[in-house]
Amino acid sequence: MKPARIIVICVAAVAAIGLALVVRAMGSPSKAPVAVASAAAPARPMAKVLVAAKDLQAGRRLDDSDIEWKDWPVDEVNPAFITDGSVPIPAAEAAAAEKADDKPAGAVAAVTRAATNLATGGAKADYLGSVVREPILAGEPIVLRKIVRAGDSGYMAAYLEPGMRAMAISVTVETAAGGFILPGDRVDVVLTRESNLPGGGATEGDRAKFTSATVMQNIKVLAIDQSTRAGDDEQTVIGATATLEVAPRDAEALALAKSEGVLSLILRSYADTAGPSGRVAAGPRQASAVRVYRGGDPEVVVVQ
Repeated sequence: MKPARIIVICVAAVAAIGLALVVRAMGSPSKAPVAVASAAAPARPMAKVLVAAKDLQAGRRLDDSDIEWKDWPVDEVNPAFITDGSVPIPAAEAAAAEKADDKPAGAVAAVTRAATNLATGGAKADYLGSVVREPILAGEPIVLRKIVRAGDSGYMAAYLEPGMRAMAISVTVETAAGGFILPGDRVDVVLTRESNLPGGGATEGDRAKFTSATVMQNIKVLAIDQSTRAGDDEQTVIGATATLEVAPRDAEALALAKSEGVLSLILRSYADTAGPSGRVAAGPRQASAVRVYRGGDPEVVVVQ
């Protein structure tokens, strides 16, 4: 057989095999790639936890800029944390149930409410005005053992500035600027007392002689009766006592002044609170009496 014929036969065979493969591929059903849908990871439930917006030192009174809500994984929320109550906290519910089991039946409801309040916390505004008892770092959750809320035991001791004392004096509407003195205001304390005239007499004719003097200046009012905060819409506070913040030696002078006469509180302007605070240097002025003879008739003149 000639070589040329052999080559033609080989080419024809290869072509036939290739055609058969093409026909087979066209006849077989197409297999589209199957997309494997991966299940999305379930979202981790989050709760709102009240945290410090900045470093807070002991004695600071909390305002709106000091605290904020922060997202926190529910399974990492400690029962002592304060949350907004929008998400149930299993750990808090378990703690409430455990405390309820340890109490007699009559106390179960009270303990459950207390534990629920501890976990849910309530509104952010409920904690404004609280006083920091221990330092709190920025981003650290607020816990009740580190703050003292208004009305809680120990609030006044925590609210006092270091080295200062709280002292109460009796007031009336007339001696407290008509009730316009509110907790947090600054006042002067004026003593009004009967003059100490010679011979024990304190009258000219039938009229008593009195003298008055400022004994304390720029003193901070801590509370009126038991109210340490005035309501948002409250313009006046009427009470029988005013608690003032004074230094230890000033407290001694104020106690002496209380025994000598009537004390009145004089409200200071907000623009006039940067001056010195405490006892007036000269103290209450002592009145003296001079007997003057005019035309042979004696007349007692009080000299301040």
